[in-house]
Amino acid sequence: MRIVIGEDSVLFREGLARLLEDAGHEIVAKAGDASAVLRAVHETEPDLAIIDIRMPPDHTDDGARVARQVRADFPELGIVLLSQHVESRHSVELVASGRFGYLLKDRVLDVDDFLDALRRVRAGGSALDPDVVTRLIGGRPPAELTPRERDVLALMAEGRTNSAIARRLCLTARTVESHVANILAKLDLPVSDDDHRRVLAVLAYLGRPVIGPR
Repeated sequence: MRIVIGEDSVLFREGLARLLEDAGHEIVAKAGDASAVLRAVHETEPDLAIIDIRMPPDHTDDGARVARQVRADFPELGIVLLSQHVESRHSVELVASGRFGYLLKDRVLDVDDFLDALRRVRAGGSALDPDVVTRLIGGRPPAELTPRERDVLALMAEGRTNSAIARRLCLTARTVESHVANILAKLDLPVSDDDHRRVLAVLAYLGRPVIGPR
């Protein structure tokens, strides 16, 4: 993948670039502020943009605002927002468009998971941080679901496929398919093989695709 990195911390930015290059990706631009990210995306037209939510000049939600702008300009661009803390209110508009991920920076340390999230986003899916999903589901627990179904639901909301859920929970693919079918039936959600649609369906049931401001 051809990737733009938007991150104001030089240490984190260079470490992330090295990680991605070692994984075989091409870093076409690195930017330290929101306006530079916007310019870099327009100049290089990458496959994926990884953008820190809090960037100069304001250090508030500059990165998220740039992400919304580049999504409007490049609908097929994969976008992954990074944050030090759960600030998922910025995901509402972007998650609905697909090709979107929202991850905490600590998630980068789990290299295999992080790279898998980037691949899912580039392929048109979603990758929501488990901490965000846990907060969502914990805030409004579906009472009729069994504990195992709640585990499966959380991984569905992260954007995981059935096979990935099976590997994570050490279950057979058939067992996961059964759990997913039960979940969709209990929550009165449409059955779909499209992973992004499953994420949207789950988040729609939860009532608010993102948590409020911290």
